[in-house]
Amino acid sequence: MTNCIFCDIVEGRIPSIRVHEDEDFIVLMDINPLTSGHLLVITRQHYASTLDVPDSILAKALPLTKKIAEAALLGVGAPAFNVIINNGPESGQAVNHWHLHVVPRRAPEEMPLKVGAPADLTKLPFTAAAIRENL
Repeated sequence: MTNCIFCDIVEGRIPSIRVHEDEDFIVLMDINPLTSGHLLVITRQHYASTLDVPDSILAKALPLTKKIAEAALLGVGAPAFNVIINNGPESGQAVNHWHLHVVPRRAPEEMPLKVGAPADLTKLPFTAAAIRENL
């Protein structure tokens, strides 16, 4: 992939502060952290979104994320964390290379998340049916 900052990081063309590496992933410090200890788990191979990542790689991502989150919580003294995966620019994905964020949290106001509005319960079954049809 050309013009991909994460591919450049994987290839060593751009420096990074790595905390873990294996055959499928590199875990590095986010240089624009949302909180102290914010990490990125990136795939060594280039995939644009979760929909493109082979299931065999995704099956390894969550156990690794758990291990990284546990180390991050102990390392920075945080009691909680978020795991965030953005897929597509409309979701806020800034780098078109699959990655997830492990964001240690110390307090809700450290990184406010907006709670959704109550659903229209007369429409919810129809939305569920439309999704179910595509499974």
